[in-house]
Amino acid sequence: MNHTLICVSLAAFRVVELLPSMRGAAHHADIFEIRADYFNEAERQVFLNELPALLEHAPRRLIVTLRSREQGGHVFDDEAPPGIDERADFHTRALRLLIPHDGLIDIELDLARHFQMREQSSTMNAAFEWRHVICSHHDFDGGAHIIEAAYHELAATPARVLKLATTARDAIDCLPVIRTLRQATNEGRELIALAMGVAGVMTRILAPLFDSLLTYAAVDDKHATARGQVTAHAMHDLYRTPKLDEDTFITGLIGNTVAHSLSPHIHNRAFTAQSVNAVYLPFETHDLDAFMRRMVHPKTRETAWNLRGLSVTAPHKQNIIPYLDDMDDAAREVGAVNTIVIKGDELHGYNTDARAALVPLEGLIDLYDKRVAVIGAGGACRAVLWSLREAGAHATVYARDTTRAAIAQTYGASCEKLEDANFAAFDVVINTTPLGTRGTPREHETPAVAGQLRGARIVYDLVYNPSETRFMKEARIASCFAVGGLEMLIAQAAAQWTLWTGHDTAPLDVMREAARDELA
Repeated sequence: MNHTLICVSLAAFRVVELLPSMRGAAHHADIFEIRADYFNEAERQVFLNELPALLEHAPRRLIVTLRSREQGGHVFDDEAPPGIDERADFHTRALRLLIPHDGLIDIELDLARHFQMREQSSTMNAAFEWRHVICSHHDFDGGAHIIEAAYHELAATPARVLKLATTARDAIDCLPVIRTLRQATNEGRELIALAMGVAGVMTRILAPLFDSLLTYAAVDDKHATARGQVTAHAMHDLYRTPKLDEDTFITGLIGNTVAHSLSPHIHNRAFTAQSVNAVYLPFETHDLDAFMRRMVHPKTRETAWNLRGLSVTAPHKQNIIPYLDDMDDAAREVGAVNTIVIKGDELHGYNTDARAALVPLEGLIDLYDKRVAVIGAGGACRAVLWSLREAGAHATVYARDTTRAAIAQTYGASCEKLEDANFAAFDVVINTTPLGTRGTPREHETPAVAGQLRGARIVYDLVYNPSETRFMKEARIASCFAVGGLEMLIAQAAAQWTLWTGHDTAPLDVMREAARDELA
């Protein structure tokens, strides 16, 4: 396994911004890429004039590129994009200055062919220094056949380093990238390969495991130069990419909206705190069947990686069941799985949501023989009802659609219509709907208002972001004790963590702090 370098991409509009950006990110960078296409025409000339001084003071080696419009280059509305002759002149001048500092230029396939033709026709004064060249191709449509064809075209150039970036819309789209990296390693070629987009994040973070020469990161969240690019800080400190090796075990979250999940922060901080050689990733998964067959199940997967387990979120918690070899009682009775553990050639399913559902109420109330109202009739409701039944509580489900009363009946609960409901006679009222979740169109809505809640003792909202939802505010207006869902999130994650690591306990304080840091 090669040592993969972290390359921090710099998307500055002015040359004077480059050196301060480098110094700020030098702790997390092995090399810097300067995207000259972010400069306008006049600033590109300033850059070439200032490049000798910049090279003298740069804290790391440099890669310089002037990306074309067709290959994802930045385009200014008030000027034409640089043509091939301008790009050729720019890279020739930059390369001459970079060579003494062991720098590189990154040119596209069309420009590489242009230089080859000039060499063959003897119009160049000296042989082109291909050992300082990255020849790259960026595919924004995606497709395994395109990746394979592009690799062969790149390999036909004299460039020492090849770069291939494709677009992933599903985690399985990473497989051709991994396969091509393996091919390059077997052929003794230096290849940088990655998948762009949220679904391609795994190719960036796990780059050392697949022998990619570089992996790209952004200075910060505001200056990413490609979709799916994580920050250098996250790459280095959260995912610990430089420390990943063949013994690292892999975990992650599968769902079709995973980009903003807190789980990578919670689990990776816990791995670091306990010195566990593991990493937790987001896996954007739309085609569940393909993902389970081609990437997960030990008997059929197409990549040899040390996958230990997965978290499962919407919409896969029920659809995942046919792929499992065994389930715990909670998962079997709730009919949903949020955790997978890979044991040998088998997949074992668990529902840590159900066992953690009532953790936020511990120490506040003994639920045995208490009356509990549960708002909502979705998957979260099932987990809560299972826990309430285990605790000996009397539950009533309140739903907008009472035709879903079968959910309540399964767990010995009754079902009432939510419209105009009054909760004064209940000891606890639990919201299991997503109403009030930050970043959603219904962020400022609530399933019940103060007038309905007045008289209830405790109001518990499973929503954890924001830390105080409108539902909780209404509860406080009604003089109820209000509880949020953060402790449930931590409790279910802690249960997953112990299942994957085999440790008796998880570092709860670390996990809680990680979640709060991200919610702040």
